[in-house]
Amino acid sequence: MSPGDVQAGGVSGRSRAGFPSLNQRIFAPFKLATVIDAVASRGIVPERVLDRTGLTPAEVRDPHTLTSIGQYLVACENIVAAGAEFSDAFVIGSRLHLSAYGMYGYALMCSPTMREFFDFAVRYQPLATPTVKLGWRTEGAFAIWRFEEIYRDVMSNEVRTFLVRQQMKMTFTHIRDTAGADNLPIRAIFALPEDGQARADEDALSCPCSYGQESNELHYPVGILDQTPELGNRLTRTMLEETCERLIGQSRIASGLSGEVYQLLLLAPNQSASMTSIAGQLGLQERTLRRRLASEGTSYGEIVDDVRRKLAIEYLQTTRMSVDDVAWKVGFSDSANLRRAVRRWTGKTINEVRMAK
Repeated sequence: MSPGDVQAGGVSGRSRAGFPSLNQRIFAPFKLATVIDAVASRGIVPERVLDRTGLTPAEVRDPHTLTSIGQYLVACENIVAAGAEFSDAFVIGSRLHLSAYGMYGYALMCSPTMREFFDFAVRYQPLATPTVKLGWRTEGAFAIWRFEEIYRDVMSNEVRTFLVRQQMKMTFTHIRDTAGADNLPIRAIFALPEDGQARADEDALSCPCSYGQESNELHYPVGILDQTPELGNRLTRTMLEETCERLIGQSRIASGLSGEVYQLLLLAPNQSASMTSIAGQLGLQERTLRRRLASEGTSYGEIVDDVRRKLAIEYLQTTRMSVDDVAWKVGFSDSANLRRAVRRWTGKTINEVRMAK
C-alpha cells in the first residue's frame, strides 16, 4: 500500500493531529539524501530510490528543495523492494545526527538538561520529517521513549519494521550526540514479531531487545534526565525555540484546508467564529468541513486551540495587556482558563512566558 493511496482519516487521522499531511512539502531533503547514500553500496541507484516521488537526484542535493513525509515513505518502500535490509535501517539511523535537522536539531543540542531535550524533541517533532510520533514518560527507574506508528495504515509490514528500527537507531544516535557516548539504553521493546533479527538489533542498540509487545519503546536510566548536555545553553535554546515555534506555525498555515481554517480564525474577532460560520465562509457544510479536517489529521477544536496558543503567547510576550484582557482577546471566559491553557501548552506559568520574551 502506497502513502499516496490512503487519506488520513478515522483513528489514524486523529492520531496524526498536529502533524503535517502526507503530501505537504515543507521539509528539507536531508533524510532522503541520507537514504540515497546509505544504500549506494548495495547497488541501489538514486533514481531507484526516488522512483514515484517526483524528485530528481539533483533536487535532493539542493537544500532549498522541499519534500513531504509521503515522498520519504515512498523512497523507503523503493529501497526495501530493491533489497535493502534491516541493517540498512540502522545505518540510516546512525547517520542522521542532530546536526542534519537544522534549527530543530541545533535547539536539541543546546538543551540545558536532558529532561528539556526530551520535552523539546516531542513538542517540535513535526519539524523533522516524522515517520512515527514520539512520546516519553518516566516509569520507576526508567525514562522511556515511545514510538507510535501513526502512518502504519499506509505502508507494508516490511516498510513498517524497517522504519521502526530506523527510528530506534535515530533516537539512540541523538541521545549520544547530546548526552555523550556512554549513555546507552537499558532495553528496547518492539511491537513487532521476532524475525531472526534479535542479535543484530541488540548489537545496533547496545541493549537487550524483546518482541511482540504492545508498543515500540527505548528505555534509558531515569538519571539521564538530570544530566547537562555538553553544549547546553539556555539563552541559545530559548532563541531557537522561538524560531521553531514560528516554523511550526508556518507549516500549519500552509497545510491544506486546515491552513485555511487556521488563517480565518486568526482574523476572527475575539476568536468567536463558530464552526458553522467558518464552514460558511469556505462554502462548505459543517459536516463536510468536519470530515475534510479529519482527513487531514486534525479537527476544528484542535485548530482553535492552536490559534489561541499562538495568539496568547504573542500577546503575552509583545504587549502589556493584562492577563484578563489577553484571555478575552483569545476567547477564554476568564483568566483562570487562560492560565491553565498556558501551562498545558508550554509547561510554564504566564509570568515565565512573559519573562522568556
